[in-house]
Amino acid sequence: MFDLNGDGDVDCEEFEKVAALIRQQSSIGSRHRDHANTGNTFKGINSALTTYFFGPKLNEKLTIEKFLDFQQQLQKEILSLEFQRKQPDENGRITEADFAELLLAYAGYPAKKKARMLKRVKKMFRDHGVGITKDDYLKFFHLLNNINDVDTALTFYHIAGASIDQPTLRHVARTVAHVDLHPHLINVVFTIFDENMDGQLSNREFVAVMKNRLLRGLEKPKDTGFVKLMYSLIKCARDTKPALLDF
Repeated sequence: MFDLNGDGDVDCEEFEKVAALIRQQSSIGSRHRDHANTGNTFKGINSALTTYFFGPKLNEKLTIEKFLDFQQQLQKEILSLEFQRKQPDENGRITEADFAELLLAYAGYPAKKKARMLKRVKKMFRDHGVGITKDDYLKFFHLLNNINDVDTALTFYHIAGASIDQPTLRHVARTVAHVDLHPHLINVVFTIFDENMDGQLSNREFVAVMKNRLLRGLEKPKDTGFVKLMYSLIKCARDTKPALLDF
């Protein structure tokens, strides 16, 4: 979308054009654009980002490899900040309850249900909790980046009548997301979602909560505006050209 001339890379001018277009469709971006009450804050951030992508003279090219590396570093930094906010102990571990709170941050559960889930985790690991390391935390969110493939795999297990137990989830994580989750981490996840404690995971609820966690509350069109823009374009096209788009 950003590569307007089709040369395989993105230059500063191309990046600015598309970024400006997306900002115009966002309520937050519009406020920054108009500088009504935000001053030049966004301009400063945008300037630093373009300098990082295109060099101090803005004459370098942004390759997809460089952008993906930036995306990976940003994701890791955000997750590290979230982890540090829970104040790890001297061994660099957070409690199982802290991990559960981070996992359920955007679940949208009623307060009573969320409190019940956290209480279950605290009770289970009160006497023999070993904590969660940052490496385990990062590995789990690597799994979330592949949540759609995980969803497909778990659905096939469910259709086949196979139970989704702890070894199954670990196997799916290893084969689909290529990440080896620690058995203790998987045990904590099952404790969170296994309400009747039968050792089986409700894959629909688990996947739904994990998708919300991955989006961090940005799933609604009003937050970014871009999804709303695309929906409006499709709806307009359908209204004006029904014969072409009515499949």
